[in-house]
Amino acid sequence: MQKDVKIIVTGGTIDKVHDPMTESLAFAKDQSTHVPEILAIGRCHFASVQRIMLKDSLDFDDADRDAIVAAINAAAEPALVVTHGTGTMGQSARWVAERVSGKTIVFTGAMRPHSLSQSDGIFNLGGAVLAAQVMPEGVYGVMNGRIFAAADLNKNTEQGRFDA
Repeated sequence: MQKDVKIIVTGGTIDKVHDPMTESLAFAKDQSTHVPEILAIGRCHFASVQRIMLKDSLDFDDADRDAIVAAINAAAEPALVVTHGTGTMGQSARWVAERVSGKTIVFTGAMRPHSLSQSDGIFNLGGAVLAAQVMPEGVYGVMNGRIFAAADLNKNTEQGRFDA
């Protein structure tokens, strides 16, 4: 079963780039997202993209999570993917799960930026787009080839991955 999918961009590592001035990872100065490029690489032409913010999830507060809820509720699509930083992805997924119903929502991101080689972002985003189309209504996370219910979406910082 194929559903229309909207991707809501909130930032996180997937969208970071190397800043040569600070020698750190940051968001592009023009506030652009890599998500359309990733979709083009995968020849995924049907998903729409809405950037609501570019922010490190460690800096998220409840107002940011409420902005995600508002974007989800405003979306006409029944299936949504939310790109999000891995640091607080589980917390945001659980926040959304308490406030939204009637849609399939999948959080995803990357442990390594798309702008650097060997990013897991393409794999995770592709999995999330598929999961959003086939999973029943609810809130999930897709990372590292697995689908997690929002309640079970937790980053294993020692292993650098999400585990069941």
